[in-house]
Amino acid sequence: MEHQRFEGERTLMRIHIGERDKWEGRPLYEALIELFRQESFSGATVLRGVAGYGSSSRVHTEKILRLSQDLPIVVEVVEYSDRIEQILPRLDEMIGGGLVTLEKVRVILYRSHR
Repeated sequence: MEHQRFEGERTLMRIHIGERDKWEGRPLYEALIELFRQESFSGATVLRGVAGYGSSSRVHTEKILRLSQDLPIVVEVVEYSDRIEQILPRLDEMIGGGLVTLEKVRVILYRSHR
């Protein structure tokens, strides 16, 4: 099977939030994924952490006996930097507490011919 290879520079945006964070009554990570889809971003991925802590220094963990879980969630998006910059004001509205990191990345994309 033949494939095409594309290379370029993009921005990796990571949004660090909690599993319990909400936007308009639904999980914030779901609302973010929907926003990126509506804006025709290339793609987005939600990663659920098994443990972590943030500025409060309170450890959040997946242990069975813990009654209150607010596990770490990371939403990752790789996109052109200007598109990321355009969406930041929307994130300002949606994210009540969390951390957004931006970094330049070199991407290599493989697409197969079918």
